[in-house]
Amino acid sequence: MQQIASDIMRWQDATQDYDAAVGRRLDLNLAERRCIGALVAGPLPAGAIAAAIDLTPAAVTALVDRLEKRGLVARTRDMEDRRKVLVEPTAAALDIGERYYGSIAREGEALLSTFSEAELETIARFTAAAVGLQEDELARLRNAEPHDAQSGS
Repeated sequence: MQQIASDIMRWQDATQDYDAAVGRRLDLNLAERRCIGALVAGPLPAGAIAAAIDLTPAAVTALVDRLEKRGLVARTRDMEDRRKVLVEPTAAALDIGERYYGSIAREGEALLSTFSEAELETIARFTAAAVGLQEDELARLRNAEPHDAQSGS
């Protein structure tokens, strides 16, 4: 179990380091990268982006303005409800995703294909539980009283 815990911490660090390096190369901050990442699954209204990346609606509006100016997202009307505005990634944003994350996704799929169905079910059960644990701890931290880091209380 100690080896797994250590490997997970190294994986988290390696992922954060890679994402930060991509951000530096493309001059995209964390919120901008997270916004584009949230849109990979499809267009979203600004409110859904705000919830997904934990920003206020006003901050997301400014963020989308910046990304739109750079040609990485576009605002479109929802075809079902013309009053609703959706934000979607542009071809340029999708190209960035492919250029920097495509090979990781393909190699990850190839790696996962080496596992049996039973092993994949175990991995899926573990990853879902690990994400849930992390989200629960984050919620507790956000809801906790602020404390003085120097006093340790």
